[in-house]
Amino acid sequence: MKNKRNVLYSLIIMLAGVINFPVQAQQKNGAQDAVETKDVSTSHGPNGIVRTIKQDRKGNIWITSWEGVFKYDGKSFTNITSKVSSARFFSVLEDRKGNFWFATIGSGVYYYNGKSFRNFTTKDGLAKNDVTCIYEDKTGNIWFGTEDGASRYDGKSFRNFKMNEAPPVTEADSVHISFYQHPLPEVHWMHNDVNSIIEDKTGKLWFGTRGNASVYDGKTFTTITNKDGKPFVNVRSIIKDKKGNIWLGGADGLWLYDGSAFTNFTKKFVGYIYEDKKGNIWTSSESSNDLSRVLSGNSANTPAWVLSRYDEKSLSNKKPTVTEITNKPMIFGILEDDKGNIWFGALDGVYRYDGNTTSDFKGKEVRK
Repeated sequence: MKNKRNVLYSLIIMLAGVINFPVQAQQKNGAQDAVETKDVSTSHGPNGIVRTIKQDRKGNIWITSWEGVFKYDGKSFTNITSKVSSARFFSVLEDRKGNFWFATIGSGVYYYNGKSFRNFTTKDGLAKNDVTCIYEDKTGNIWFGTEDGASRYDGKSFRNFKMNEAPPVTEADSVHISFYQHPLPEVHWMHNDVNSIIEDKTGKLWFGTRGNASVYDGKTFTTITNKDGKPFVNVRSIIKDKKGNIWLGGADGLWLYDGSAFTNFTKKFVGYIYEDKKGNIWTSSESSNDLSRVLSGNSANTPAWVLSRYDEKSLSNKKPTVTEITNKPMIFGILEDDKGNIWFGALDGVYRYDGNTTSDFKGKEVRK
């Protein structure tokens, strides 16, 4: 069966969104708590789609992929979830207590305390089992962005939020390019399909969705509009930088909000935003404004996405200094590790940029 995520591959490339295949992720039934058994140790990282990369407080690199969640200790990779679930993993969060949360497409979220797993699904109160992002707010609540709104977990139970009262997505729904060529209806399921969550310095929560982005003040959701009064559509990434500014990336390009006004840096589609320790802004974005080229499939000889760095010292300029680092057919999550290397995900695994060269992690598998 096809759902709204199983659309034309070329369209999903343009949207920098959830690339899912018709095979439904399998959830391990009857295993709310599953003790981890023997892990699979490898000399290489995942060879498939990598969506998110994070570094924990101990220095380990965590990589969520279609092949599972991998932990890299600087020497080898360990597939942490190989014996627990065959789900397609999308995001990872280390909470303030040092526990981990993993988001999946189709199997809800997994909580991992370093020894055992617990799986949370709609049966436990989660809004939807398709989860793409995880965020911990200032009070310690864990937020999950799902296909049908946001879920907040306080350690005991879930509370679900919708940006508007659109009916839930159905298997008959699909995404068409025309949706982004014309304003979306005010009540539409895409406004509840959450891609990114961030809390600003005033305590308000920003939600990037496949529809309109919005801000939640604890009572009301308000659609975010740019300096032209237009809503931000299909926002894929929202971050708060060290100065408290908010950055948004999506179909409308890269935007900065300083608390009073929005500034646009590019109109190219931006799929991911990251701030490094020096305050430079890294993005994954289309290498061309010509969406028709991407949609038509004429991007075989010219990679469609580029990893870019916006120099911190020039961000206040009308034309900041932008350095294009590398091209890939798709680029997802970005991370700077404690040694200053930049990691990023792609369609065929994980890569690391050391300031000069880009390396992959492909090799033969070794089991322990």
